[in-house]
Amino acid sequence: MTRLYKYIIFSFSLLIFSFYTNCAKQSLGIEQSNSNVNEINSSNLKIAKNSNGEEYAKGRILISPREGLPAKALAQILEEHHGKSRKMGQSNLFIVDLPENTEEVAVERLSHHPHIKFAELDRYLSPTLTPNDPLYTSEWQLPKIKAPLAWDSTQGLGVTVAIIDSGANNLHEDLQGQIVAGWNIWDNNNITTDLTGHGTYVSGTVAALNNNGKGVTSVAGLSKIMPIRVTPPDSGGTFYSTLAQGIIYAADHGVRIANASFQGVTNSQTTIDAAQYLKNKNGLLTVGAGNTGVLETYTATTSMIPVSATDANDLLAGFSSYGNFVVMSAPGVDIWTTDMNGSYANVNGTSFSSPIVAGVIALMMSANPLLSNLDIEKLLYSTAVDLGTAGRDIYFGYGRVDAAAAVQAAKLAAPSVDTQPPVVSIVNPLSGATVSGLVPVDLSSSDNVGVVRAELKVNSSTIAIDTSSPFAFSWDTSGTPNGLTNLTVSVYDAAGNVGTNTIQVNVSNAVVTPPPTSDTTAPTIAITNPLAGSVTGTVTIKTNASDNYGSAGISQSIYIDGTLVASGSGSTLSYSWNTKIKKYKAGTHTIKATAKDAAGNTSSTTVNVNVIK
Repeated sequence: MTRLYKYIIFSFSLLIFSFYTNCAKQSLGIEQSNSNVNEINSSNLKIAKNSNGEEYAKGRILISPREGLPAKALAQILEEHHGKSRKMGQSNLFIVDLPENTEEVAVERLSHHPHIKFAELDRYLSPTLTPNDPLYTSEWQLPKIKAPLAWDSTQGLGVTVAIIDSGANNLHEDLQGQIVAGWNIWDNNNITTDLTGHGTYVSGTVAALNNNGKGVTSVAGLSKIMPIRVTPPDSGGTFYSTLAQGIIYAADHGVRIANASFQGVTNSQTTIDAAQYLKNKNGLLTVGAGNTGVLETYTATTSMIPVSATDANDLLAGFSSYGNFVVMSAPGVDIWTTDMNGSYANVNGTSFSSPIVAGVIALMMSANPLLSNLDIEKLLYSTAVDLGTAGRDIYFGYGRVDAAAAVQAAKLAAPSVDTQPPVVSIVNPLSGATVSGLVPVDLSSSDNVGVVRAELKVNSSTIAIDTSSPFAFSWDTSGTPNGLTNLTVSVYDAAGNVGTNTIQVNVSNAVVTPPPTSDTTAPTIAITNPLAGSVTGTVTIKTNASDNYGSAGISQSIYIDGTLVASGSGSTLSYSWNTKIKKYKAGTHTIKATAKDAAGNTSSTTVNVNVIK
């Protein structure tokens, strides 16, 4: 237990210790500079504090531009701050590298830019682990949540749980055969060996091998673990940026349930959007509520499941954070689990409450694979043991998880049928308005369950698709002929129901001189999403084109495996590709985009992606 105490003390003493090696400089692009009293200074990493005492990475911030914003326009916006963007997986989230000591000013200005959805500091997150009691050896939490009764139906077979953490010890006797290939976000490689221990604690809580006569019993012992390492070698903490990339990686690789045991995860719009990206692909994310022991004003969100910790008496653990953001509760005191040294440890913290809930979700998904994530979520909440005041409260959320009741409800449930379409209206620009240049398009939408996707169509061209709330677009009107133009927004719910709204506006841009017949310069064309790599579920294909005579004369086309799926005019074009359709088999598929200018010059580009079923 001495090693565990050392780890905990180290993790919570980051303000005075340096904590990672040269690999972080290469993977995160943080430059060395002089230290000051508000920094953690090592040879590679700089962390500063803002006026609220919040720690953040120097040299980078996080943003999400509006969908439809041309790549050149984004580059021009960031140029003012000497920033360059890096895309996170197949999402619309970006890391922006910029000069040190300009982060707060850049966030303030970009947050108010009409074509940027949000900008925020890349804050540092601590793991939600607290000191432990080595004398308490009973796994009381399993009978408390009635896991043995749930095991009569399922132990999680066929479900993979992504553990977004510090890696895992795949040689541990209770984890051998439980680990599938994951990814090391921090070092950008496939080495997911646990160097600090936290990820192995969490992994064993979810899916240590059951009925093998060794060690501990877990919640979902026949589930598999996908370790996604987001921490440096010497610390159990991480940043918004690396955590979000881990969530997106899990989503892009077909994982339906993931866990991230870090403090304050819901306080970042970046991680909220990453969690919604996973949710839009039929997945769920559980996170620890935190271990501050006080009321927290963390952002309440439906994109993830924050879990507080309870003790053996169904009381809130003294260390557990609480507040309006809490959705569920689960045991988090005296939890025996696997450790990175091949042995076992007794640990406390919401770090272990949230993976217990993740394990129960894995049981539910295994018991009835046809249920959607929204069905699973609803049943999880409705079967919880209501603690504290009646109904949802700030301490226990909807209640303490009940594995037996949740699994039984999942077994008996039929997939829900939603036939009610969403409602949408365009609130900016107004109908009949005269517009020019780059125009923000804002909408208002509602649905009985929730909107998951919004599409903007200009006349007959779908120019942008947004998959995260608040839904908003940027429209480059220079690619549209002057005159009356139809602007249509369509919003979709998870069941595929659609609501639409159309207005008419007047495009009035300066008249561009037509290209001469001698123009032989072809337009440039790029596929900005998806990038080469793995994709699953519904994928937004996005293209950007430009020409030496402007975007007014550009026509674009998108092909999948040689079949035309979308065409339109202007600088941007989008297409919502449902990879679940039978004709798109698992494996490699080719996306091709072409652009043609007014003089007839053409260019094309391709990207190969691996569809995961």
